[in-house]
Amino acid sequence: MVYILLGSGFEEAEALAAADVLRRAELPVTLAGIGGEYVTSSHAVTVRADQPVEDVVLRDGDMVVLPGGLGGVNAIEGSAAAMALVRQAAGDASLWLAAICAAPTLLARAGLLPAGTPCVCYPGMEGELSAAGAVPMMDRSTVVEGKLITGRGPGSAFDFALALAEALAGASAAEQVRAALHYRQA
Repeated sequence: MVYILLGSGFEEAEALAAADVLRRAELPVTLAGIGGEYVTSSHAVTVRADQPVEDVVLRDGDMVVLPGGLGGVNAIEGSAAAMALVRQAAGDASLWLAAICAAPTLLARAGLLPAGTPCVCYPGMEGELSAAGAVPMMDRSTVVEGKLITGRGPGSAFDFALALAEALAGASAAEQVRAALHYRQA
C-alpha cells in the first residue's frame, strides 16, 4: 500500500499526480488525512481523504509519500501520528519513504537523512539538506537512493510519480504508464 499524507496546505500537483500515476500502475493508494476527512491544498483544492492518518498501519513493502507545500509539511510535522509513520518508514528496511518539494527538509530537520545521502528538494531549501549532512543533487528532478525517493517540486511531479511507480511496480509498468500519459521526461 502507498500512503500519501495530506495535511492542510499540501501541494496538490505533487500529491494527486502521485496518486494518479500509482493507481494507473495498478498499485493500491490511500490518501491519509491529517486533521479531518477533508483536507484543503495550498491552492484551495479540497480533497476527501480515504482514511485518517491515525488509522494507518504500515506493513512490509508499504510506502509513505510526503507531498510538499509548506502548510502540508508543517501539518505533517505537527502530527504525532504522521511523524510516527515517517520515522517508521525511514527506519525500517522493508518500507519505502518518498518526499518532494519542501518535504525532504522535514526529513533533514527530523534527523532522518543519513550523512552522505543524495537527495533533492525545492530550490532554495537545499541548505537544510546540507546542514543535515545530506548531499543535495539540485540538477535532478528526482533522486532514488535505496528506499528513499526525493523530488524537486511541482514541476517534477510526474517524474517523481513515475519513479515511485518504477520502484514499486518495475520499470516496465512505469514505462507503460508514461507512454499512456504521453509524457516525455525531462
